[in-house]
Amino acid sequence: LTKGQYSPTSELGKITKSTPMGSLDAPFNPVSLAIGAEASFVARTVDSDRKHLTEVLRQAADHQGTALVEIYQNCNIFNDGAFEVLKDREQAAEAVIRLEHGQPIRFGTDGHKGVVRDQATGDLHVVEVTPQNEASILIHDAHAAGPTTAFALSRLADPDTLHQTPIGVFRSIERPVYDTLMADQLDTAVDQKGKGDLGALLTGNDTWTVVG
Repeated sequence: LTKGQYSPTSELGKITKSTPMGSLDAPFNPVSLAIGAEASFVARTVDSDRKHLTEVLRQAADHQGTALVEIYQNCNIFNDGAFEVLKDREQAAEAVIRLEHGQPIRFGTDGHKGVVRDQATGDLHVVEVTPQNEASILIHDAHAAGPTTAFALSRLADPDTLHQTPIGVFRSIERPVYDTLMADQLDTAVDQKGKGDLGALLTGNDTWTVVG
Protein backbone atom coordinates (compact mmCIF):
# COMPACT_ATOMS: atom_id res chain seq x y z
CA LEU A 1 0.00 0.00 0.00
CA THR A 2 2.72 2.45 -1.00
CA LYS A 3 0.41 4.55 -3.24
CA GLY A 4 2.88 4.41 -6.09
CA GLN A 5 6.00 5.10 -4.05
CA TYR A 6 9.03 2.84 -4.06
CA SER A 7 9.55 0.50 -1.14
CA PRO A 8 12.57 -1.10 0.59
CA THR A 9 12.28 -4.10 -1.75
CA SER A 10 11.99 -2.10 -4.99
CA GLU A 11 14.74 -2.71 -7.52
CA LEU A 12 17.50 -0.17 -8.03
CA GLY A 13 16.41 2.51 -10.51
CA LYS A 14 12.66 1.95 -9.94
CA ILE A 15 10.64 4.84 -11.42
CA THR A 16 7.82 5.86 -9.07
CA LYS A 17 6.01 9.03 -7.98
CA SER A 18 8.57 9.61 -5.23
CA THR A 19 11.57 8.54 -7.35
CA PRO A 20 10.91 10.05 -10.81
CA MET A 21 14.58 9.61 -11.77
CA GLY A 22 14.86 6.12 -10.34
CA SER A 23 15.32 4.86 -6.77
CA LEU A 24 18.83 4.99 -5.35
CA ASP A 25 18.45 2.47 -2.53
CA ALA A 26 19.64 -1.10 -3.07
CA PRO A 27 16.73 -3.39 -2.14
CA PHE A 28 17.04 -5.67 0.86
CA ASN A 29 16.04 -9.32 0.90
CA PRO A 30 13.33 -9.88 3.57
CA VAL A 31 14.22 -13.56 3.97
CA SER A 32 17.92 -12.78 4.38
CA LEU A 33 17.08 -10.02 6.86
CA ALA A 34 14.93 -12.33 9.00
CA ILE A 35 17.44 -15.18 8.97
CA GLY A 36 20.27 -12.78 9.77
CA ALA A 37 18.25 -11.61 12.78
CA GLU A 38 18.09 -15.25 13.98
CA ALA A 39 14.35 -15.67 13.30
CA SER A 40 13.18 -19.16 14.19
CA PHE A 41 10.77 -19.58 11.24
CA VAL A 42 11.34 -18.05 7.82
CA ALA A 43 9.68 -19.05 4.55
CA ARG A 44 8.80 -17.81 1.07
CA THR A 45 5.89 -18.69 -1.21
CA VAL A 46 3.96 -17.41 -4.25
CA ASP A 47 0.38 -16.18 -4.06
CA SER A 48 -0.82 -18.05 -7.14
CA ASP A 49 0.43 -21.45 -5.92
CA ARG A 50 -2.51 -22.15 -3.64
CA LYS A 51 -1.34 -25.55 -2.42
CA HIS A 52 2.15 -24.36 -1.56
CA LEU A 53 0.87 -21.11 -0.04
CA THR A 54 -1.59 -23.00 2.18
CA GLU A 55 1.04 -25.45 3.41
CA VAL A 56 3.59 -22.74 4.20
CA LEU A 57 1.03 -20.62 6.07
CA ARG A 58 -0.14 -23.70 7.99
CA GLN A 59 3.41 -24.40 9.15
CA ALA A 60 3.88 -20.74 10.07
CA ALA A 61 0.67 -20.75 12.11
CA ASP A 62 1.71 -23.92 13.93
CA HIS A 63 5.13 -22.51 14.80
CA GLN A 64 5.68 -21.48 18.40
CA GLY A 65 7.11 -17.99 18.11
CA THR A 66 7.25 -15.28 15.48
CA ALA A 67 7.13 -16.50 11.89
CA LEU A 68 7.98 -14.51 8.77
CA VAL A 69 6.57 -15.56 5.41
CA GLU A 70 7.52 -13.60 2.30
CA ILE A 71 4.76 -13.90 -0.32
CA TYR A 72 5.52 -12.94 -3.91
CA GLN A 73 2.36 -11.19 -5.03
CA ASN A 74 1.61 -9.37 -8.26
CA CYS A 75 0.33 -5.79 -8.27
CA ASN A 76 -1.11 -4.90 -11.65
CA ILE A 77 -0.30 -1.21 -11.08
CA PHE A 78 3.02 -1.18 -9.25
CA ASN A 79 4.82 -4.30 -10.55
CA ASP A 80 2.57 -6.00 -13.08
CA GLY A 81 4.09 -9.24 -14.34
CA ALA A 82 7.07 -9.06 -11.98
CA PHE A 83 6.77 -12.72 -10.97
CA GLU A 84 5.53 -14.26 -14.22
CA VAL A 85 8.64 -16.41 -14.53
CA LEU A 86 7.66 -18.08 -11.25
CA LYS A 87 4.00 -18.48 -12.18
CA ASP A 88 4.22 -19.71 -15.76
CA ARG A 89 4.31 -23.51 -15.57
CA GLU A 90 7.04 -24.04 -18.14
CA GLN A 91 9.30 -21.25 -16.90
CA ALA A 92 8.73 -22.09 -13.24
CA ALA A 93 10.04 -25.63 -13.72
CA GLU A 94 13.44 -24.14 -14.54
CA ALA A 95 13.35 -21.20 -12.14
CA VAL A 96 11.72 -22.30 -8.88
CA ILE A 97 13.80 -24.15 -6.29
CA ARG A 98 11.33 -25.95 -4.02
CA LEU A 99 12.85 -26.48 -0.60
CA GLU A 100 11.72 -29.65 1.14
CA HIS A 101 13.23 -30.69 4.44
CA GLY A 102 15.34 -33.80 4.15
CA GLN A 103 15.33 -33.78 0.34
CA PRO A 104 18.13 -32.96 -2.14
CA ILE A 105 17.87 -29.39 -3.38
CA ARG A 106 17.20 -30.08 -7.06
CA PHE A 107 15.01 -28.35 -9.61
CA GLY A 108 14.48 -27.95 -13.33
CA THR A 109 12.86 -30.43 -15.68
CA ASP A 110 13.62 -33.93 -14.33
CA GLY A 111 15.75 -32.32 -11.61
CA HIS A 112 18.70 -31.64 -13.86
CA LYS A 113 19.87 -28.69 -11.73
CA GLY A 114 21.06 -28.83 -8.16
CA VAL A 115 22.57 -26.72 -5.40
CA VAL A 116 26.07 -27.49 -4.14
CA ARG A 117 28.42 -25.84 -1.64
CA ASP A 118 31.75 -24.48 -2.79
CA GLN A 119 34.26 -26.16 -0.49
CA ALA A 120 36.70 -23.26 -0.78
CA THR A 121 34.35 -20.33 -0.08
CA GLY A 122 31.32 -21.99 1.52
CA ASP A 123 29.03 -20.24 -0.98
CA LEU A 124 26.16 -22.08 -2.66
CA HIS A 125 25.99 -22.51 -6.42
CA VAL A 126 23.57 -23.97 -8.94
CA VAL A 127 25.08 -26.69 -11.14
CA GLU A 128 23.99 -29.17 -13.79
CA VAL A 129 23.59 -32.50 -12.01
CA THR A 130 25.91 -35.21 -13.29
CA PRO A 131 26.82 -38.67 -12.00
CA GLN A 132 30.08 -37.15 -10.80
CA ASN A 133 28.55 -34.39 -8.64
CA GLU A 134 25.19 -35.93 -7.69
CA ALA A 135 26.46 -36.99 -4.26
CA SER A 136 27.44 -33.38 -3.56
CA ILE A 137 23.92 -31.98 -4.01
CA LEU A 138 22.91 -30.25 -0.77
CA ILE A 139 20.24 -31.90 1.39
CA HIS A 140 17.88 -29.27 2.79
CA ASP A 141 17.80 -29.11 6.57
CA ALA A 142 15.22 -26.56 7.69
CA HIS A 143 15.81 -27.55 11.32
CA ALA A 144 19.57 -26.94 11.40
CA ALA A 145 20.56 -25.14 14.60
CA GLY A 146 22.76 -22.62 12.78
CA PRO A 147 21.37 -20.13 10.22
CA THR A 148 24.35 -20.20 7.86
CA THR A 149 22.99 -22.50 5.14
CA ALA A 150 19.49 -21.02 5.29
CA PHE A 151 20.99 -17.56 4.79
CA ALA A 152 23.09 -18.77 1.86
CA LEU A 153 19.98 -20.27 0.25
CA SER A 154 18.18 -16.93 0.60
CA ARG A 155 20.96 -15.28 -1.40
CA LEU A 156 20.42 -17.55 -4.42
CA ALA A 157 17.41 -15.54 -5.56
CA ASP A 158 18.30 -13.20 -8.40
CA PRO A 159 16.07 -10.11 -8.00
CA ASP A 160 16.66 -9.11 -11.63
CA THR A 161 15.74 -12.37 -13.39
CA LEU A 162 14.23 -14.66 -10.70
CA HIS A 163 15.81 -17.54 -12.64
CA GLN A 164 16.78 -19.41 -9.47
CA THR A 165 14.38 -18.58 -6.67
CA PRO A 166 14.04 -20.82 -3.59
CA ILE A 167 10.57 -21.10 -2.11
CA GLY A 168 9.42 -23.06 0.92
CA VAL A 169 10.60 -23.12 4.53
CA PHE A 170 14.19 -21.91 4.83
CA ARG A 171 14.40 -22.29 8.59
CA SER A 172 12.18 -23.75 11.29
CA ILE A 173 13.73 -24.36 14.69
CA GLU A 174 12.23 -24.86 18.12
CA ARG A 175 13.23 -22.71 21.04
CA PRO A 176 11.43 -21.26 24.06
CA VAL A 177 9.40 -18.18 23.21
CA TYR A 178 9.50 -14.94 25.20
CA ASP A 179 6.01 -15.31 26.69
CA THR A 180 6.81 -18.75 28.06
CA LEU A 181 10.14 -17.67 29.52
CA MET A 182 8.55 -14.61 31.15
CA ALA A 183 5.74 -16.70 32.64
CA ASP A 184 8.33 -19.09 34.07
CA GLN A 185 10.24 -16.19 35.64
CA LEU A 186 7.06 -14.82 37.20
CA ASP A 187 6.15 -18.22 38.58
CA THR A 188 9.63 -18.56 40.07
CA ALA A 189 9.43 -15.09 41.61
CA VAL A 190 6.08 -15.88 43.22
CA ASP A 191 7.37 -19.19 44.58
CA GLN A 192 10.46 -17.59 46.09
CA LYS A 193 9.18 -14.28 47.40
CA GLY A 194 5.44 -14.45 47.50
CA LYS A 195 3.41 -11.89 45.57
CA GLY A 196 5.93 -9.10 45.95
CA ASP A 197 5.59 -5.70 47.61
CA LEU A 198 5.19 -2.71 45.29
CA GLY A 199 5.58 -0.27 48.18
CA ALA A 200 8.87 -1.82 49.21
CA LEU A 201 10.07 -1.62 45.64
CA LEU A 202 9.19 2.07 45.33
CA THR A 203 10.80 2.98 48.66
CA GLY A 204 13.82 0.74 48.37
CA ASN A 205 17.47 1.72 48.46
CA ASP A 206 17.57 2.75 44.80
CA THR A 207 15.79 6.10 45.02
CA TRP A 208 16.31 9.50 43.44
CA THR A 209 15.49 13.01 44.56
CA VAL A 210 14.35 15.34 41.79
CA VAL A 211 15.32 18.93 42.40
CA GLY A 212 13.14 21.42 40.55
